[in-house]
Amino acid sequence: MLSGPEAGFSSLGQRLEAARDRAFVGREEEQALFRSALGTDRSFMVLFVHGSGGIGKSALLRRFAAEAAAAGRPVVTVDGHTVDPSPGGFEAEAGQVLTVERGVLLVDTFERCQGLEGWLRERFLPRVPAGALVVVAGRNPPDLRWQADPGWAEVLRVIRLRTLAPQEAMALIDARGVAADLREPLLAFAGGHPLALCLGAAVAAKDERASARWTLDKDIPEELAETLLDQLVGEVPSAAHRHALEVCAHAHATTEELLRAVLPDHPKPLFDWLRRLPFIESGRHGLFPHDVVRDALEADLRWRDPEGYADMHHRIHAHLAAQVRAAAGQDTLTAMGSLFFLHRHDGVTSKFQNWRGDGEVHEEAFNPEDRDEVLRMAAEAEGEASASDAAYWIDRQPEGFWVHRRTETGEPVALMSWVRVSGPAEPDADCPLIAAAWRHVEETAPPRPGEHIALARAWVLPPFHGRSPVMDLVQWRAVGECLRSDRLAWTFLVMRDPDSWRRYLGHYDMHDLGVRIPLGRETFGLFAHDWRTITPEAWLERMSTRGLGLRRPASPQGKELAVLARTDFDAAVRDALRNVSRPDALAGNALARCRLVAVHPERDPARAVRDLLEQAVEQVRQDPRADRFHRALATTYFGRVPTQEAAAERLGLPFSTYRRHLAAGLERVAEILWHQEVFGARPDA
Repeated sequence: MLSGPEAGFSSLGQRLEAARDRAFVGREEEQALFRSALGTDRSFMVLFVHGSGGIGKSALLRRFAAEAAAAGRPVVTVDGHTVDPSPGGFEAEAGQVLTVERGVLLVDTFERCQGLEGWLRERFLPRVPAGALVVVAGRNPPDLRWQADPGWAEVLRVIRLRTLAPQEAMALIDARGVAADLREPLLAFAGGHPLALCLGAAVAAKDERASARWTLDKDIPEELAETLLDQLVGEVPSAAHRHALEVCAHAHATTEELLRAVLPDHPKPLFDWLRRLPFIESGRHGLFPHDVVRDALEADLRWRDPEGYADMHHRIHAHLAAQVRAAAGQDTLTAMGSLFFLHRHDGVTSKFQNWRGDGEVHEEAFNPEDRDEVLRMAAEAEGEASASDAAYWIDRQPEGFWVHRRTETGEPVALMSWVRVSGPAEPDADCPLIAAAWRHVEETAPPRPGEHIALARAWVLPPFHGRSPVMDLVQWRAVGECLRSDRLAWTFLVMRDPDSWRRYLGHYDMHDLGVRIPLGRETFGLFAHDWRTITPEAWLERMSTRGLGLRRPASPQGKELAVLARTDFDAAVRDALRNVSRPDALAGNALARCRLVAVHPERDPARAVRDLLEQAVEQVRQDPRADRFHRALATTYFGRVPTQEAAAERLGLPFSTYRRHLAAGLERVAEILWHQEVFGARPDA
């Protein structure tokens, strides 16, 4: 027969709940308010609880769940960490409250699906039965539109959770079994912040020397971060575990795949260890630490080991960049958002991106059935002239358009285009933006045969201008298309209010052309980048360090590439063959600054040029019809003959015949290498 603490429980879950109940302290006013709503008080039906991370919202909701169950009320819970932040996903988990009598819906961690707030207010909650009670808990206070609405003002109650009072904080660590001589140091260290108190109590229970390292800090999470790191992370099992923690802090979300890319040894045990840590949470895209722990780990590594921080950053960046290049559809946005998250410390990116509003708006590919609707939105956003421009291109390149819709209403709030242009616009296009872009490339570096330029543009309703979830998605899509497009010569970004974007876009090598183009009631600027001057890989490498205060790694990929016209390219091929045995001459050849050398696995430019020449000559040999051309090339440039006359004599050919064969061979080699330069693949010889 069981006795002791195990007695009286039919399941482990019951015992866990009982332990949590005993450890819960404070929040008397909040509990009294909830009990009144469970009873006869009908002054409100929705309770909105907000407060900073770790302040005790989840613990309070568990308490509410127990109170509701004890009162015989059906309880439905939704966790913002795991719910699909879409109307369908939310209703799949919360919908039961719509069908039961006197149900209680508890929504925790609402900041993770904050984008659903409008839909929740306008669509879901009005359908809740009159006898139900809803509690929403998150880090952010409710939108002012709740209380501006006379209807909601009558049925909504908002409370903000603050730190615990001193006597409540003492009761909490007493319930955690902290030794008497450690309580005062712990209170001085953690103040009344529940997360710091609970995690500090866990440390104190294992390490009686902990108090010797505790210091007095302010009682807000940000000020506690570095001390929390020392106390709560402390010694980890190994350097690999420490590195896994640092990766988790730096990345937006950590998966086993990411750990495998950054820390290839034993990623699964490290991932399993991470997910068991008390300050690590799970979301739709992977693991992430509590904000204060993330900040503490980041600050500590940057200060303690700048080179190690840089190396980790580059590894994560390279992995995410590869995901961007391989992604398709909506996965492109997820990968780009994670990539830009790595730039949050650069002092520029964070002013134009916020990585919030997950679920508030979503992108979908343009559907021709929605043409009239989105064009009306474009006219509302920028006027009829601008909407006419959208109509012209949407009819010709519908696959290059995406629509951004508000989740709560389904209404379009933005339209984005990625228009591909291979030559001057048709006369009937009458698009000054396209005309200005094409004029610029013709005056500087025109597209070569097979290449194109692209214009990225967005029609955005005024409430979503500037730093907004819509502009996050627009930027992620535009950069994703830049990195994934084949044979892209130039990208042009069309921006309203261009002066406000100049510093930010210049940070990412998108340069203001200085032209200002009035169109309808707006004035636009063009920002341009020639993608032939740097490979996407090199651009990503450059971006991975820019603005982070890190030493930029030396890499030949980072150099600006040459964009040669075909005649100049052919001349460089002939010169390289004449000097194929002179590494110094090959290193100075124009081919060494071309894209086909930049993407070659050989890092030494001279060796890469020679290797490309040898491969091209060998490819000529593989065509039986070109055997005589190959022999002329091989003998002249790789046969160590002093003159062309000697080469002709060795081949047993009249000099004029030899010259025809050599010229044909040179033409073949130049064509093979040109195809690699422009198209990235070898043609058949």
